[in-house]
Amino acid sequence: MDTVEGLKKRLEDLAMRCYRDNLYTYTGFLNIAEQDVFHRMKAVLSYAEPSLHGGGIDCERQIVRFGSEKMLGYTEEVPIACVAMIPSAIKFAGDLSHRDFLGGLMHLGIERATLGDIIVDQAIGYVFCTSMMASFIIDNLEQIGRTHVSCRRAEGPAASAVAGEIRTVQATSERLDAVIARVYQLSRADSQELFSRKRVFLNGMVRENNSILLKPEDVVSVRGFGKFTYMGYESISKKGKKNILINIRK
Repeated sequence: MDTVEGLKKRLEDLAMRCYRDNLYTYTGFLNIAEQDVFHRMKAVLSYAEPSLHGGGIDCERQIVRFGSEKMLGYTEEVPIACVAMIPSAIKFAGDLSHRDFLGGLMHLGIERATLGDIIVDQAIGYVFCTSMMASFIIDNLEQIGRTHVSCRRAEGPAASAVAGEIRTVQATSERLDAVIARVYQLSRADSQELFSRKRVFLNGMVRENNSILLKPEDVVSVRGFGKFTYMGYESISKKGKKNILINIRK
């Protein structure tokens, strides 16, 4: 992971190269903290028309692309592929986790920036990666832990694997800290501490203001806990609390 200043310089260089040479340029996959740096620079970089791409719906790790058809006069697919990692005997591989698949990939010496989200669906792992890395994974990844796997290009996991789970929680208000406390069953004090430790991200940007009021479709990520989408509230309880709908992301 780059230092913040190193990432800023890289983003500036890629934007300028796109503008100067009339070609699309790309970062590697950025984690959510690195995306926060991008979002805070977005206005400065807007001349190169940057956009974020993860390869699938609601992917957390994202590539920044500089350039657009309107700006450059031609189109180009974002160089992201999806590889399915399929256990040879699926019925014996039910306990394979995200950590297992990531460990198997990193064991090959792959740089993390070439890998996006990893989604596990019924023991099959799907990894979004740069197009150049896809062939390497297919040719070289043969084992996850003690489980033998075969790899092939795929469209991505089934929609059900990334759809999330709709839940209802009760909170006194739509304040960000209050909703986080209810979603992850934390005390209000523990929830507020997450903000001072810069672990809370709202729509890709780190937030230290815990009193922000959530709006429908806001996406909240809490490092170490997970990610959810705020969908609004459906009713008021007899005790005056709001019955809030959230979509817990897998």
